[in-house]
Amino acid sequence: MMKLKKKIPLIDQHNNKGFWGGKFGGSFIPETLKKPVEDLTILFEKLRYDNKFLKQRDYYFKNYIGSPTSFLKLSKLSGQLGGAQIYAKMVSEANGGAHKIYNATVHCLIAKKAGKKYIVGDTGAGYAGKMLSMAAKKFGLKCKIFMGAKDIKRQKPNVDAMKKNGAEIVPVFSGSQTLVDAVSECMRYWVSNCDTTHMCVGSTVGPNIFVKICGWSTAQISRELKLQIINKFKKIPNKLKLINCVGGGSSAYGFWSDFIDFDKKQIELIGVEAGGPKGSKLHAAPLSRGAKLGILHGAAAYVCQDTEGQINETESISAGLDYPGVSPIHCFLKDTNRARYTSATDEEALKAYQLITKLEKIRPSLEPSHAFAEAIKIAPKLKKDTIIIVNSCGDAKKDRDILRAKLGKIN
Repeated sequence: MMKLKKKIPLIDQHNNKGFWGGKFGGSFIPETLKKPVEDLTILFEKLRYDNKFLKQRDYYFKNYIGSPTSFLKLSKLSGQLGGAQIYAKMVSEANGGAHKIYNATVHCLIAKKAGKKYIVGDTGAGYAGKMLSMAAKKFGLKCKIFMGAKDIKRQKPNVDAMKKNGAEIVPVFSGSQTLVDAVSECMRYWVSNCDTTHMCVGSTVGPNIFVKICGWSTAQISRELKLQIINKFKKIPNKLKLINCVGGGSSAYGFWSDFIDFDKKQIELIGVEAGGPKGSKLHAAPLSRGAKLGILHGAAAYVCQDTEGQINETESISAGLDYPGVSPIHCFLKDTNRARYTSATDEEALKAYQLITKLEKIRPSLEPSHAFAEAIKIAPKLKKDTIIIVNSCGDAKKDRDILRAKLGKIN
C-alpha cells in the first residue's frame, strides 16, 4: 500500500531510484544524458539549501514575478450559486500572466550557476515558452523554444510575445503537432547540445530532477496562500477544497504543496483534467479516465495509450492541458487517495469562463476555467461553511482567438 510521509516535501518522497510510490517517475533517459542529469541533480540539491541562492530566488520572486499574488472572494459567483463560498488565488497576476514564470526564473538562475549560455524549453499553451523567453532575456541567456505547429496557430499572442523577447521558436510538425511532440523534440535537441545548453521542462514531468525543480519552484504559490488563508480566517478552515486544473500538473502541485499533510476530511485536493469535446472519445484525462501506466518523456506515469502502448492523440480546447501524460507526483497522490481527480469538457470550461467573466472582474484562461467548472458544479451542493479556493493560474489574453471563435463577442 502506497503511503504519504508527513513533514517531508512531496518532491522528496521518492526512493533512491527516483520513483514515487515505487512505480511513478524515475529517469528513463539515453546514456548520453546520464551525466548532464546527474550534474544537474547535484547542483540543484546544493542550491536548494544555499542561503545565498534562496535569497536570490526570493528577491526575484518578489521584485520580478510580483509575489505574493492576491487572494479574492468571488462574492457574486458565490451568491448566485448558493452553498459554498468561492475564492480565487490570482496566480495570473504574476509577471507574464501565469504560474510558469516561477519555474522559468529558477531554471534561468540554475543555468547561470551552471555556467550555461543557452536555455531550451518546450511549450503547449505558450505560457512556459513565453515565461522562459522573458526570464532568459532578463538573465542574459539565449533561448530556443520547441512548440507544436498546431499550438503555434492557436496561441498566437504568446508566440508573438516569445518572438518579442528574442527567443527562437522551433515549430514541431511531427505527431499531433502539440505539447507531447514539442517535449520530445526539446529532449532530443538537449541530448546533442547539453554541454552548452540548460534544459527547462515546463511542468512537473520528465526525468525525476525536472519534476523536483518545477515542484520546488511553484511551491511558492501554496506558501503564500497558506499565510493569506490564516490572515483572512484566523486559522485554516475546517472544510476547505482546493481546486486546480491538471495538465502536466505544475500549478496543482504548487497550489497544494503546503497542504498535503492536512487530513483530507479537512482539506480536499481536487484536480480537474481536460475532458475534451463533449461526446468525443478524445480527451487529455489520464487520471480520471483510468489510463494505464506507461513511460513518456523519461518518466513512468499514467498515460493515455492504446492496447499496444502507443500514445493516444488527445484533444482539448485548452492547449495547456492537451497532454497525454501527467506528473508522476499526481499519479502518486491519486494512488494514495490524497487527491481526487475529475475532468471537465470543453463546453463546461467555456460555460464557466462565461459565467465568471459576467459576474466577476477576472478573466481566467481556458486552463483554470476547467477548475472553475468543477467549483461551479459542486458549490451549490455544499454548505456555506465550506470554502472553495480555485487557482486562477493563467489569464485569458492568450485565448482571445479561440474565445472569439467559440463565443463570438468576449467579455
